[in-house]
Amino acid sequence: MGAIATTGAMPAIQAQAATINVPGIGDFDVPVPQEFEAQAQDLGKQLGQALSSVPPSSLGTLPDPGMALPWDAPSSSPADIALDAAKTKVGAAYSWGASGPYNFDCSGLVQWAYKQAGIELPRTSFEQSHVGAPVAFKNLQPGDIVITNGGGHVGIYAGDGKLLNAVQSGTPVSYTQLRPDQVVTARRVV
Repeated sequence: MGAIATTGAMPAIQAQAATINVPGIGDFDVPVPQEFEAQAQDLGKQLGQALSSVPPSSLGTLPDPGMALPWDAPSSSPADIALDAAKTKVGAAYSWGASGPYNFDCSGLVQWAYKQAGIELPRTSFEQSHVGAPVAFKNLQPGDIVITNGGGHVGIYAGDGKLLNAVQSGTPVSYTQLRPDQVVTARRVV
């Protein structure tokens, strides 16, 4: 006779959110086990009393709640994420028809990079020339998709007049100079 496997459940730990009011700042819900709820309330009162004894002029001003603080990481757009992903592939080998993660052709690199940002793009440069919204050369932003070579090539605009792309066999993924007369269309994935 073999051993019988059993499963059991751990008892739930009672936890609640204690609302702590810090005068002049606001209410905060703090998850605490039930037995510590009174202590959390007392701590909020003590903090409020401590702040009320400090002259307001010594505190300065509190930032606007909607304002980005210097230590906040800026939220990245899909274009930023895609460009950052493509940058990690500089030096990867060009291979016609390849879409990563180690070898790429031009549209495979763009498709792979945007996939890292959670956006599914079509496979070919022609199909990619129809995604998103058109962008004028003078309004290009890093992460925009740029179609060149009569529609047969695509890359990701990297800023400063540079295109990040998988160019051709024998040339690894790299940055190339981009001129306005090369652009068939530029697209912003929205």
